[in-house]
Amino acid sequence: MFTPDEREGLRAGLIEAARADGRLSGVALTGSAAGGPQDEWSDIDLAFGVRPDSDFQRTLADWTATMYEGHGALHHVDVVVGATVYRVFLLASTLQVDLAFSPEAEFGPRAPTFRLVSGRSVDRPHVPPPTAESLIGLAWLYALHARSSIARGRWWQAEYMIGEVRDHVLSLACLRHGLPSREGRGIDRLPAEVLNPLEESLVRGLDAADLARAFEGVTAGLLAEMGRVDAALAERLRPALTELNETVRQGGADGSR
Repeated sequence: MFTPDEREGLRAGLIEAARADGRLSGVALTGSAAGGPQDEWSDIDLAFGVRPDSDFQRTLADWTATMYEGHGALHHVDVVVGATVYRVFLLASTLQVDLAFSPEAEFGPRAPTFRLVSGRSVDRPHVPPPTAESLIGLAWLYALHARSSIARGRWWQAEYMIGEVRDHVLSLACLRHGLPSREGRGIDRLPAEVLNPLEESLVRGLDAADLARAFEGVTAGLLAEMGRVDAALAERLRPALTELNETVRQGGADGSR
């Protein structure tokens, strides 16, 4: 397990190496180190701009080799957004290191958590949060699939679908409370009156009866949260969600593993 001092030492070393790399036009701190609280579990997030006269793929490959050969990387995964490659490394110490590589023309803040430490950046539009309408739409879509999964006796799939409904309800609540709505980052800051009722949506057993109980809990949570952000839409969807519950409840009464 890495220590905070080891993490800070590695971050400082990576920044120093980036400043010395003539192929990079800018270096920035991102993530919690740039604008949020850090704790002993925080990872390293850095962003680099790559000069237009540099070989982007060669630069990426060289930094990847450095992470493996010099810093004990075990594996990495890429998240590609436009022309930016977010290369995420797992180190042997279990430290996560995210290095984002962007062409110079696209190197700039996409969120408030961006602090330039070297070179230059450009103004970029921030990535907007999801809309309430899209979260509601995906929630009822997953509810439909949860219903059909239970009816087909696909217990694991049903558990997954119920979880997706709940995740979108929680994201909707985060949006309403002005909290980060992606990747569960704001969930633990939601008030108890939002979180406590949703405990009934947690699946405790892979059988029709318990899945029906959890489904009822999650659809109740969806209707409650919808009612706070769009009461008219909640009332329009209530009959359909009630019918889904009746179908699932009947299956739970009649079915078993």
